[in-house]
Amino acid sequence: MYLNQNGKIIKETTASISPNNRSFRYGDGFFETMKMVDGKILLADYHFERLFASLALLQFDVPNFLTADYLQTQIIELAKRNYHNKLARIRLTIYRGDGGLFDPQNMFPNYLIQTWDLNPANNLLNENGLVLDIFTDAIKACDRFSQVKSNNYLGYAMAALWAKKQHVNDAILLNPYQRVADATIANIFIMSDGVVQTPSLQEGCVNGVMRRHLLTQLRANNMPVEETTITTDALLQAQELFLTNGIYGIRWVKQLQNSHYTNALSGLLHKQFVKSLF
Repeated sequence: MYLNQNGKIIKETTASISPNNRSFRYGDGFFETMKMVDGKILLADYHFERLFASLALLQFDVPNFLTADYLQTQIIELAKRNYHNKLARIRLTIYRGDGGLFDPQNMFPNYLIQTWDLNPANNLLNENGLVLDIFTDAIKACDRFSQVKSNNYLGYAMAALWAKKQHVNDAILLNPYQRVADATIANIFIMSDGVVQTPSLQEGCVNGVMRRHLLTQLRANNMPVEETTITTDALLQAQELFLTNGIYGIRWVKQLQNSHYTNALSGLLHKQFVKSLF
């Protein structure tokens, strides 16, 4: 399989990174995970808007050639080279180069693009509801960098390992106020008393692309929705609980601890706002 490292398509086995690399040392960078269907990146405008906002926030010096159109061309060419352009998961990683904590050699945004085949089942709403639990050993910060899909992914990584040991499908992380932030690879939505709710960006969740798409569609269709604070009690008392991300769209949850949920709304939202994307 091939990957693209700073504009050069090379075999995956030949890629290398310096031991002095700041992303390797400090998690100094971020990534975008995108979905490609028939050679087209879904919700591309949202992805690249978030990418360039992250570049600015993390103080990269963006060269003139590095545009959304340039990166899309690089992604599409690699997907074709790997025969992944029909249905694929794309990961675009941005990383700082070499240097110590206080003395990076430069602020150039190195990039690495990878592609993988996707199972067509990822386009469908999950038949079997997910089972979740709450991970309390890591806390998701609420600061300017919380919205970024950072290369410093330790809390999520530990939560994912814990979820696997607990034989659950995913884990929910809380913020310093013991309120809901997000899950390891997804944003969280609930339906309570007829209102769709999701943690606001000030609560520490990642600024998810599918989250943004769903909020936009709900508001455009005059459906009651709130970006707000969600306590664990509210989570456990909700009628529905579902997760969103750019690869799966919506996945409904059937159980969190001793609480059980239905999927009438999540099924409707998937059919109305997500299925057409895929």
